[in-house]
Amino acid sequence: MDPPAYDTLILSDLHLGAETSHAREATRVLKENQFRRLILLGDIFADLNFARLTKDHWKFLGYIRKLSNPKRNVEVIWVEGNHDHGLTNIMSHLVGVRVYQEYAWEYCGLRHIAIHGHQFDGFQVNSFRLSSVGTSFYLWLQKLDLKGKPLARLIDRLNTRWLRLSPKVASGALAHARQHGANRIFCGHTHQALHVEQDGVHYYNSGGWVDSRLTYLTIDEEGVRIHEYLERTDDRDSGQERGEADSEFADFADDAGLFEDVEYEGVGR
Repeated sequence: MDPPAYDTLILSDLHLGAETSHAREATRVLKENQFRRLILLGDIFADLNFARLTKDHWKFLGYIRKLSNPKRNVEVIWVEGNHDHGLTNIMSHLVGVRVYQEYAWEYCGLRHIAIHGHQFDGFQVNSFRLSSVGTSFYLWLQKLDLKGKPLARLIDRLNTRWLRLSPKVASGALAHARQHGANRIFCGHTHQALHVEQDGVHYYNSGGWVDSRLTYLTIDEEGVRIHEYLERTDDRDSGQERGEADSEFADFADDAGLFEDVEYEGVGR
C-alpha cells in the first residue's frame, strides 16, 4: 500500500542539538509520507552550536537537503523560530531551502499562514537575552538528566504552563490571522499540539519533538489533521551517538559543499 499523500506536512520544534530531540523519529515520518510541500515551522535547532548535533541530527538535515532537490518536486519551506534566529543567511546553502519569517499560501480556496508563534509570546519578545541564557542552562541540564530525560521534559511542560504559552500564542495567532484575512494559521513554539476555532478562523499548533508526545500536521482536501507519532520497538535514544556524528557531518559537508575544517558551531551568534 502506498503511503498517504498530502498537499502539506508541517513539523516544528525538533530542537536539533538538544538531548531530548527525536530526530530519528522525525526523519522516519518524512520518509514514510508523501507530500507536495513541507513546512519546517521553526525551532528546528535548539541553538546555533552545531557541535551538539548527533549522527541522527545530521541525518535529518541530510534528508531535508535531499527533499529540496528540484527532482523531488517537493517545496520545502523553513519558517524561522526564536531558536533558529541567526540562521537565515546560511540555511539556503546548508540544506538548500529558503528561510521565511512568515509564509502564506492559498489552498482549496482558503488562505493559510505559517508563523512560528514566538511573536505572540510577550516574554520571548521582551526578554530575548534572558531567554537565551535559559536555553543554555536547559541544554546543560539535559546532559545531567537520567535516561529518557524525564526532568528536562517535565521542566519543558511546566514552563509552557507557567508562561501560559498555549492560550497566549493561540489568541495572538487568531488575531494575526483575522488581520491578514487568513482562514487557517499554523504555529509551533508551545510544544503542545492544539486546534482552536474562533469566528470561522482556525488555529493549529503542530506540537513538538522533544517531549513524550510527538506530533505533526497534514493538510489535504479533507482538511487539517493532527497526527501523533507512535513509538516503535526499534526507536531508541541516540543522544549519546556523538562519536559517529563527525563522519555523518563529513558526508553532509561534502554534499553541501561545506569545508570540514571550518568551525560552524557559532554561526549566527
